[in-house]
Amino acid sequence: MRIPLSWLREFAEVPAGATAEDVMEELVKVGFEEEDVHRPTDALQGPVVVGQVLSLVKEPQTNGKTINWCQVRVVPEGAEQTLTGEGIDPSGVQGIICGAHNFVEGDKVVVTLPGAVLPGDFRISARKTYGHLSAGMIASVRELGIGEDHDGILVLSRIGLDPEIGTDAMELLGLYDQAAEINVTPDRGYAFSIRGAAREYAHATGTTFTDPASKVQAPEVLSGGYGVKLNDDTPIYGKPGCDRFVARTVRGVDPSRPTPPWMASRLRLAGIRSISLPVDISNYVMLELGQPTHCYDLDKLSGDIVVRRAAAGEKITTLDDKERTLDPEDLLITDDSGAIGIAGVMGGAATEVGGTTSNILVEAAHFDDVSIGRSRRRHKLPSEASKRFERGVDWHVAGIAAQRVVDLLVELAGGTADEAGTDVGTAPETVTIDLPAGFAAARIGIDFTEEQIVTSLADLGAAVDKVDGGWTVTAPSWRHDLETKEDLTEEIARLVGYDKIPATLPVAPPGRGLTRVQQQRRRLIQSLADAGLTEVLSYPFVSKAANDTFGVAEQGGDRPALKLANPISEEQGFLRTSILPGLIEVAKRNHSRGFRDLAIFESGQVFLPGETMGTESIPPLGAKPADEVLDALYDGVPDQPFHVAAVLTGHDSPAAAAHAPRVWDWADALDIARLAGDVLGVDLVASQGTHQAFHPGRAAKLSLRTGETVGYAGELHPKLLAASDMPARSVALELNADALFEAAPDVIVARHISTFPVATQDVALVVPAEVPADDVLDALREGAGELLEDVALFDVYAGKGIEDGKKSLAFGLRFRAADRTLTADEASAAREGAVALAAERFGAFQR
Repeated sequence: MRIPLSWLREFAEVPAGATAEDVMEELVKVGFEEEDVHRPTDALQGPVVVGQVLSLVKEPQTNGKTINWCQVRVVPEGAEQTLTGEGIDPSGVQGIICGAHNFVEGDKVVVTLPGAVLPGDFRISARKTYGHLSAGMIASVRELGIGEDHDGILVLSRIGLDPEIGTDAMELLGLYDQAAEINVTPDRGYAFSIRGAAREYAHATGTTFTDPASKVQAPEVLSGGYGVKLNDDTPIYGKPGCDRFVARTVRGVDPSRPTPPWMASRLRLAGIRSISLPVDISNYVMLELGQPTHCYDLDKLSGDIVVRRAAAGEKITTLDDKERTLDPEDLLITDDSGAIGIAGVMGGAATEVGGTTSNILVEAAHFDDVSIGRSRRRHKLPSEASKRFERGVDWHVAGIAAQRVVDLLVELAGGTADEAGTDVGTAPETVTIDLPAGFAAARIGIDFTEEQIVTSLADLGAAVDKVDGGWTVTAPSWRHDLETKEDLTEEIARLVGYDKIPATLPVAPPGRGLTRVQQQRRRLIQSLADAGLTEVLSYPFVSKAANDTFGVAEQGGDRPALKLANPISEEQGFLRTSILPGLIEVAKRNHSRGFRDLAIFESGQVFLPGETMGTESIPPLGAKPADEVLDALYDGVPDQPFHVAAVLTGHDSPAAAAHAPRVWDWADALDIARLAGDVLGVDLVASQGTHQAFHPGRAAKLSLRTGETVGYAGELHPKLLAASDMPARSVALELNADALFEAAPDVIVARHISTFPVATQDVALVVPAEVPADDVLDALREGAGELLEDVALFDVYAGKGIEDGKKSLAFGLRFRAADRTLTADEASAAREGAVALAAERFGAFQR
């Protein structure tokens, strides 16, 4: 919200010398955020004065153009020129070249004299051009930075001004004013107005606030006006889309009258361009009071106005000249011709006020915030009106806003107001809140006095009544966010001052720290980061196809998943059942930007729906639900196990001199999975696995010793990689970390480190090709006995010298005793025992 300071001063006591920065500094105290400062003088500097064209000589040029050689008086006749500087004529008459042709002798115009600086750092100086010394410039609105019109000169009489020659044009056009821009949170929509901003400034400074609504004399009762019917047959959540509609009529309006410079200046500083006088008045009142209004050309209306929901397939052409197909949820303003506006969002082109309009119907209505918000998002049609309606508008200010528009149309556009008017609807019930005496102090940690509490709430505009044990507070009509005693407590703390809240660090209870699972999570994540992987975060929203592909191992399986009621994108309308789809999207995005060597991982929850989802109703606010209600709520929450996943693409290291980087392969994915198990003290069993997201022959199923499957690791399926435009041989893994945590021992006991030397021996065994290497490794470990310290597969070979249907597996065995140095015979005997068991189980023989 941009707040012009000259406007703010009408309703709040802002010091004369205060800047926009000063105003924002005060508003920060009551919870607003600084955004920006808008100050025309940052880009425009004088001297810029009012001049009168004394003579104008048209001089055709050889390039086909015709220029005007003008003599322009910039000080009153007979007065002394007090400005000095190179190029400023002491006589008070400047010779100026001008290429525009929309002005004549005698017109008063804006003259930028030598020494002035225009927006864009365009500096004015005396310079010789077209055979003359041109000392200054006759300016257009675009050159002054106050509009987009660049077709001609700004002639002051056309905007209703006849100032004295030599007047400071910057002051005349309101260019010394400035605006403070603040960020308004969705729960404080009342601050999208000068009325709300001035009230908050008064809160922050402890000064007096004058309500602009109090200055408008609106009739208490309206009748006999234009016919209006509120007909909402299908309200959203049972709340009518429109619960008040005020209509006033003004006749004999002259729409060609210019918008007064003071109004145009304030609108411009507030971020709204000047369009026409009736539209500008409507926007001005919206900014001043926070109540959007709309002006209809009365002569284009046919029959009564009816506020209703749209029919399926109904269409409307809005003010932006776009035809829009309406949804049955859209709330419309209609007459006998059909839709003439999307309520609270944008009016229709059919009843637009234009250059021939003479009679105007003014609308000031109160619409349901949910209806307006949904229509705005559905039609992608943000507007200043919808911004306010979907955050909540004061029901009681509609009649005042309509009267304010009427008064300005009469004053500035020469109209005559009808005494009759329309005001239909039902006032909402007031919100009354019980505030116990000690509640605010207990929540905030400050012993608020009774005076502080009552004064703060009264300053908000609330009615405060003393009762036994506390107060009964009636929230003001413009504060829709005040519904509970907690809301009132926040307001008391805000207005007393956040700086009054003591900074006290909580003391952690002794003997407590991270839980077992929290420690395991940290250890797991840190180990992956230490291994060189980069942690990323992805959206938990995926498509159904992604859930089916990654959530189920079997080809064609259907994975039950949670569908979002209001997804950001229909293409990602489900909660994830696997982390890998989001990781692959992150990798894909990085590849598209040139980062192709990746090792990334993510940890987080996946969402697995059970048989029961949600509950039939939501427990009421303000009371603790019964145990059975809580049990039902928890039963309806989906299972959310904690998973960890990784994706590796490209090479394991950058290329360098004398170094050839290695391409990531399935073994790397398996190693990372085993690392995850090792840091938790869990022995993962890897076996040949099949999963529709992984390569048919290069995937490992990861299980616990109990046989429970906890994940998969290996090379991603070639078709999936091609569809995602990912490098071939990209690898991935995913583990159910919760299952690992549960299987992990409470204490991981480190092995005793022997000081005796190790004895190493290698063995190459020929086995049938279908025998998994891990099974052979288990046989070697069992057959070698207690002297075996470690065994690892280091080579797999099938080809020349190996019988068809068989393969050679080479293992490295490490032997060590805890109490002595092993002899060669002891190591060889252990090795022979390992080979014998492998031969017995698989028919293995040494190569």
